[in-house]
Amino acid sequence: MLGEFSLIREYFQDQVPSDTLGVGDDAARIPVPGATQVVACKDLLIEGRHFFPDVDPGTLGHKALAVNLSDLAAMGARPLGYLLGIGLRTVQPDWLKAFSGGMVGLGRRFECPLVGGDTVRVSGEIVISVTALGTLPAGQTGLLRQAAKPGDDIWVSGYLGAAHIALSGLQGDTRVSRECLAATRSSLETPEPRVALGQALLGIAHAAIDISDGLAQDLGHILEESGCGAILRCADLPLDPRLDGLPQDLQIRAALTGGDDYELCFTAPASKRADLSRLSQTCGLALSRVGVIRKGSGLNVLDTNGRQMELQHVGFDHFRRDVNER
Repeated sequence: MLGEFSLIREYFQDQVPSDTLGVGDDAARIPVPGATQVVACKDLLIEGRHFFPDVDPGTLGHKALAVNLSDLAAMGARPLGYLLGIGLRTVQPDWLKAFSGGMVGLGRRFECPLVGGDTVRVSGEIVISVTALGTLPAGQTGLLRQAAKPGDDIWVSGYLGAAHIALSGLQGDTRVSRECLAATRSSLETPEPRVALGQALLGIAHAAIDISDGLAQDLGHILEESGCGAILRCADLPLDPRLDGLPQDLQIRAALTGGDDYELCFTAPASKRADLSRLSQTCGLALSRVGVIRKGSGLNVLDTNGRQMELQHVGFDHFRRDVNER
């Protein structure tokens, strides 16, 4: 059986630039050019809470890094590198090879190498902790949640709802057909972090957040930090076309409160609409205007008929047992 350090050398020794000190020392050393600012984020994934025990390890490795890259994207940051902490019950070479392949492969796409971390044996559930580092250009504050302004348009990238529908199908929801589950499962297991979009939004958008816990809840974080309210129009939500055939109410609630989409929600002044239209074409990515920031407080959700819509809950929260059926 492999020991801890042999395991690290075998599965988690990534290629890094020549001026970067990666896995193998007490800490990583990453050069930061000029007066660039460093951005850091961390996400935990726990077996049984964030992923099923029988999940494909390659997709798990992808997602463990993708959710962190999505946080960097929401700041407008360029990925720099990441550290991995992982707690395992046993050393299974095939599992580790697939897991590290999914993670390292995604990192290489975004020039974001694995530069360090730690491993430990656990008696219970697998624990995965990723810390990602990124940079912002000199003079840039990033796309802060506190920066939304009354009158800003609210935008969403891509399409919403597919990841939650896939999760519902895996949990046995009979409304989700086998065909629908097969079509949407990749959205849940291998989300695409919008890194290029986030960087392109610097100088265009005011505030941004990635949609991890549901659009309503994540937009609510922007409103709280910015001291604003908002109107959100369900008629303008970019519902994933793979959900066609499901009840519209189910699609809308998946988009509003489902989570796991890892698209970007951002605000921008109305004067930037033409810029965002061009950016959508350049990135080959749908950008949908779904509401407006207003003075005051609270989120006013309008249904497809323009009537006020009440949400029983607005998204995922680890410490609210009544809504955490995930």
